[in-house]
Amino acid sequence: MEGEDSEEAKNKTTVTALYQALTSKDVDVVHLLLAPYLEWWFHGPPTHQHLNRLLTGAPPYDSSFKFVPLSIIAFGSMVLAEGYDEVRSVSWVHAWIFTDGIITQVREYYNTSVTVTRLSSQHIRSQPGNCQCLWQSKLSDNKSVPGLVLAL
Repeated sequence: MEGEDSEEAKNKTTVTALYQALTSKDVDVVHLLLAPYLEWWFHGPPTHQHLNRLLTGAPPYDSSFKFVPLSIIAFGSMVLAEGYDEVRSVSWVHAWIFTDGIITQVREYYNTSVTVTRLSSQHIRSQPGNCQCLWQSKLSDNKSVPGLVLAL
């Protein structure tokens, strides 16, 4: 975890534990890691709301869909996890937002190219081209997919 501060390292460890709990269906651990009222954002086809159905138990839940992150990276209070379901040819990105060590928001993206940028300092923000790309999703399988930018 070179280059990460302690908050980022802890948040990344928490997200890793969350995916392990989801895989093992350990509801108690999932409840410990998530706020009781999780704010949810979703971008993608409505039929791909697998995480929502998994966490809420809402039908129709497809238990064959597994969330196995291929990469997890932290940026302060945000942790990004990216994965790919080969059976369905679906790429996904989850952006988990932390408040006081608890996950309070999740932004879920399917078949969407996600780019995370950091805006430049206040005194040069008005100049064009002053965004630093920090991370970009890689698993769109060379498909033409919508793109979104998350600005920090």
